[in-house]
Amino acid sequence: MYQPLADRIRPKSLDDVVGQRQLLGEGGLLRRIIDSGNIPNMIFYGPSGIGKTTVASIIARQTSRKLYHLNATTASISDIKSIVDELDTFLAPNGALVYLDEIQYFNKKQQQSLLEFIEDGRITLVASTTENPYFYIYNAILSRCTVFEFLPVEAEEMVRAVERGFQIACEGRSITIAPETAEEIAHSCGGDVRKAMNAVELLVNSTADGETITPESAAQVAQRSNMRYDRDGDSHYDILSAFQKSIRGSDPDAGLHYLARLLEAGDMISAARRMLVIASEDIGLAYPQCAAIVKACVDSAFQLGLPEARIPLAQAVILMATAPKSNSAICAIDAAIADIRQNGPGDIPSSLKDCHYGGAKKLGRGQTYMYSHDYPNHWVKQQFLPDHLADHRYYEYGPNKTEQAARAYWEKTKGSQP
Repeated sequence: MYQPLADRIRPKSLDDVVGQRQLLGEGGLLRRIIDSGNIPNMIFYGPSGIGKTTVASIIARQTSRKLYHLNATTASISDIKSIVDELDTFLAPNGALVYLDEIQYFNKKQQQSLLEFIEDGRITLVASTTENPYFYIYNAILSRCTVFEFLPVEAEEMVRAVERGFQIACEGRSITIAPETAEEIAHSCGGDVRKAMNAVELLVNSTADGETITPESAAQVAQRSNMRYDRDGDSHYDILSAFQKSIRGSDPDAGLHYLARLLEAGDMISAARRMLVIASEDIGLAYPQCAAIVKACVDSAFQLGLPEARIPLAQAVILMATAPKSNSAICAIDAAIADIRQNGPGDIPSSLKDCHYGGAKKLGRGQTYMYSHDYPNHWVKQQFLPDHLADHRYYEYGPNKTEQAARAYWEKTKGSQP
C-alpha cells in the first residue's frame, strides 16, 4: 500500500521533530509538559505541515494513551461519544487522547458539546487550527485549554528534514543529489515540512537511476510554494497589518517588501485599498496632496494591470513611507464619534437649520445665521455645534509644518475679531 513520504518520515520522538524549538527544545514549556505525563487540554495553532499532528502522536505514544484522530470537517459529536463509550475498556485502558484537526470547522453547539467530556477528564483534547483560535474558537473551550503557537519551520532546520527525506526516498536507487538542492527546497517550501517532502518525493519519482537531481529542477517543483497566503486567513491580515505599520513607521524598504508579497500572491486589490487608507490615516494633513497622488497611482495600476501595475504602486508606497506623518484626521473623527455615542447628537442650532422653504421664518430657522464670506478673512464667530457639545473639541493640530501653518493662520484670524 502506498504511503506518502511525509508519513514515512514522520518523527517518533520529540528530538526528531524539525523546528518548534521554542516549544520543544530543552526547557521548552510544551516539552516539559509532555515529559511530565500530565497532559492538559491543548490547542495547537499554526499553519499546516509544521508538526502539529506529529506532536500529538508523540504525546499519545509517550503517555501510553490511545490516539483518536478526527477532522472537524467530517467528524460529529456522535464520533466523540463513540470514543467515550470505549473508555475503561481494553480498547483504551489508559484513557484517550482525541486529536481534533481543524476545530474551527465545529460550530458553537458542537464545540460546547465537547465540554462535558473534557471537564470530567474522560478524554484529553488536543485540537489544532490553522486560524487564530481567539477568533474562531469559543471562549468556553479556550478557557479550558492551553494554546500553543507552532511557527513555520526555518529553512536552516528544514534542510535536515529534506536531506533525510532524500535518504529515505532514494533507498535502493542510484540517484545523485547535487549540492544545494536540499537548500533550494528548504527555502522554497514556506516553512511547510509536508510540502517539502512532497517536493522531494516528486523529484525522486521523476528521476531515472543514474541521473542527478539539481537545484534547478528543485526550483521548478517548488515554484512559488513559499508564498504562504490565504485571502480569508490570518496571513492575509498579518501581511496587510505589517504593510501599513511599515509605511507608518517610515520604512520604504519594508513597505515595498510587503507590497511585493501581496502582488506575488495576486492580491493587488487588498494592497490598493490599504494604500488609500494609509494616505489619509497616517500621512493625512501633514501632506494633504498625498491622498490624491496615491489615488492616481492606484487608478494607473488598475488601468495597466500586472506586471506594470507594480511600478505606480511602488511609487505610492515610497512616497507615503518617506512623507511626513500625521494621524490628526483619524483621531479627530474618532473623538467626534465617541462623543456622539456617549453624549448623544443633540439638536442642531436653529441658525444652521435649512430655511429655504415657506414657513421657515415662522419656525425661527436660520434667522441668526451669519454668512462667513461677508466678514473679514471669510470668518465670523458663531456656534455650530449643538448646545450641549458647544465647548467640545475633536481636532488637534499636528506638529508638522502644514498643520502648524494652518494653526498660525487661524489663530491670527480668529484672534483679530472680538
